[in-house]
Amino acid sequence: MSQPENLLFTSDHEWVRVEGKTVVIGITDYAQDALGDVVFVQLPTPNDIVSASSTLSEVESTKSVSDIYAPVSGTVITVNKTLTTNPELINSSPYGEGWIAVLEMSDPGELNQLLSPKDYQELIEK
Repeated sequence: MSQPENLLFTSDHEWVRVEGKTVVIGITDYAQDALGDVVFVQLPTPNDIVSASSTLSEVESTKSVSDIYAPVSGTVITVNKTLTTNPELINSSPYGEGWIAVLEMSDPGELNQLLSPKDYQELIEK
């Protein structure tokens, strides 16, 4: 399972796609596979202010409920409302239609703390 080269990753299995001053956030293919069938996603609220490593969202699967953490600090700009009726998009398209939220970063320097695709791949192979 290879990681998209245009993303950054956390050790908690979130991914980040940088788009200027904003980031799109989701969970990795590895994470969705470990969770099993996703049946519910609790989305963050637009305009919420989050800190890096704080709980951003919650994903419920047939196996468990897992917190999704904010990879960087910022303000929630938009959420993927499609997940309220189609949470399985996290399973079928974790790096595409299964994104969770978009944040406007308050400290772009926090991106330096994230993992490269190569480093993330090494993490999940351990």
